[in-house]
Amino acid sequence: MTVVAQVAAGVAAAIHVLVFVWETLLFRRPGVHWGVFKVPARDVEPVRLWSFNVGLYNLFLASGTVVGLIALNAGDEPVGRALLYYTCGFMVLAGIGLGVSDRLAMSRAKGAGVGGAIAQITPALVAIVALTLA
Repeated sequence: MTVVAQVAAGVAAAIHVLVFVWETLLFRRPGVHWGVFKVPARDVEPVRLWSFNVGLYNLFLASGTVVGLIALNAGDEPVGRALLYYTCGFMVLAGIGLGVSDRLAMSRAKGAGVGGAIAQITPALVAIVALTLA
């Protein structure tokens, strides 16, 4: 297992933990709902349930990635690799979905979600490629 794959997977997990914190714990703060997600204050309560649940899925993805890294470093390479392929693959596919929703200008201006899509896809994809080449 390469260091590149492990570091990239760790970065992907950290991003998903951060997004969990924003979406689930701090979403009502203007710096988060508006500053990060461009959700106006009037829409915070109507989308809070969505935000809370999406934050949890981000936490679960990060948790699976961390468990995969632990398994790898504990010597259970098949389990570790399987978890990393699954969780990082899920992250890449979810990032593609975010990119598509951005291109369709769903609920916010076209281009507002590009940074989020890139942040979600890139480290997970690097981890998958490095894992495959290892």
